[in-house]
Amino acid sequence: MPIEVERTAIVHDVQHVRTRLSAYTSGSVSTYRDVYYDWPDRALERDGRRELRLRDIVEADGARRTLLTYKGSATDGAVMPEFETEVADPDMMDMILAGLGLGHTIAYQKLCENFRFDVAGRSILATVVRVPELEPTFIEVETIVGSPGEDVPEALAAVDRVLADLGIPPADFTTEFYIDLVTAERHRAG
Repeated sequence: MPIEVERTAIVHDVQHVRTRLSAYTSGSVSTYRDVYYDWPDRALERDGRRELRLRDIVEADGARRTLLTYKGSATDGAVMPEFETEVADPDMMDMILAGLGLGHTIAYQKLCENFRFDVAGRSILATVVRVPELEPTFIEVETIVGSPGEDVPEALAAVDRVLADLGIPPADFTTEFYIDLVTAERHRAG
């Protein structure tokens, strides 16, 4: 079972972070449109904060792809099971999910710059994230391990090493979900 080891942090000096990431590799710009699903009783969210997401990704060159992702309950703030597959027909997938009784809970856009590189023998994805509805810029640094317990401490150490190299202190780490932040902003804005 694939396990995502990820930390998200608030970025105070975006240019510094981009410069440091460029020392690893060049970035690629993408726009994500995320649609989240749940049953009317919010069973996924209620029972361990699980997520089901359909993500439409448009690359800078116009290439497009869609991913269906299920994230299981986090074992701590940085580690959770993740299952993902590419979807050939996102409209049909939306109809299938609706047919199963799932509805849209929230949709929002993320403007992302992705940097893929290796650290300490681990494949790392670092993403500078702007959600147009939110004020701060975020950084997500993640890696995947094969199963619970397998190299999780080493994976987390690699993620933390990248964040330290970017000048991101642990005080800037956040465990808040974009879903919650966007929902709160929409309620605040009326």
